[in-house]
Amino acid sequence: MEKNSIETAVEQFRQLLTEQVARARRMEGEKTVTDFASLDRIVIGLIGGDGIGPIITKEAEKVLRCLLADDIEAGKVVLRTIDGLTIENRMAQGKAIPDDVLAAIKSCDVLLKGPTTTLKGGTLESANVTMRRELDLYANVRPVSLPEQGIDWTFFRENTEGEYVLGSRGVEIPDTLAFDFKVTTDAGTERIARAAFEYARKNGKKNVAIVTKANIMKKTDGKFSEICHKVAENYPEITAEDWYIDIMTAKLVNEKARSRFEVFVLPNLYGDIITDEAAQIQGGVGTAGSANIGDRWAMFEAIHGSAPRMIEEGRGDYADPTSMIKAAEMLLRHIGKVKAADRLAAALAVCTGPEAKLRVTGSPDGATGAEFAAYLMENL
Repeated sequence: MEKNSIETAVEQFRQLLTEQVARARRMEGEKTVTDFASLDRIVIGLIGGDGIGPIITKEAEKVLRCLLADDIEAGKVVLRTIDGLTIENRMAQGKAIPDDVLAAIKSCDVLLKGPTTTLKGGTLESANVTMRRELDLYANVRPVSLPEQGIDWTFFRENTEGEYVLGSRGVEIPDTLAFDFKVTTDAGTERIARAAFEYARKNGKKNVAIVTKANIMKKTDGKFSEICHKVAENYPEITAEDWYIDIMTAKLVNEKARSRFEVFVLPNLYGDIITDEAAQIQGGVGTAGSANIGDRWAMFEAIHGSAPRMIEEGRGDYADPTSMIKAAEMLLRHIGKVKAADRLAAALAVCTGPEAKLRVTGSPDGATGAEFAAYLMENL
């Protein structure tokens, strides 16, 4: 019985290995990059998601419509609502992203997406993981800024590999053990490293921290570090430093040390964890937006979850839309609407600063998300 289980697991691993080698070969050959400046029309897909997602996405949409009013009227920008990426529909169809929803997503150029619910256990994959893979959104970019504390961080998290690419496809010997897999490819690592170093060069940054656990995960994280350093050779004006993930989590909360960091490049899981820590330092995960960038498509989202408890307790209208609005600011920059993005950033600084006239607390003792969005638009 156990021998049969081992043979089944070995055959399953063979299939996974074959698939991942094929994926690596495809990445090596794909070079097409969308030039938004050359597009006659840019289609922005709006995805509400689950829980508080539709509520905060609605407020971010209002802000986009305000800032892009002239382009929308001229037909240069289209805002398109995409329904169906809900946990109920995904469970009913047994797919992380139902086929019709994926087709609608791929008909857009960029996406603004509310948080989606991911079930614990089972085989239904995360909608985010699936979307990142299907659209090849390999760079998760998360900025964190606290100028008064000398913090200006930008995290480049590899988004399509690591522990997440096969997260629902591990193997198991019943009643004995289970394996999950971590995947690191040369092509996947090179492109996230290049994205981080290009950003550093274009923005005058002098330090890139390569964050791994290469002393323990010698094959995967060792490869990640090695390739990042190889890419760094093309950027001699930038210092590339190795850091282990455990000590880096400590450095970020060390007020004497953390201001020295500028740009970070990390494998998938470490990036997921440490960017939440960084957002908490900034003021909480509700304050941070996130960009998921590929060569063809891009998706922008809040970094927090769908907050089902807020919905259950009837507090959904009090959900803070700041993270989604910051994601909208990143979206605007990505499609070349820099002036609009700068106006939004300036308004956000006023409306979330110490002199702000209202606060969103997540409860009736604070403002609703709609009230915050209205206040924000008054300050644009």
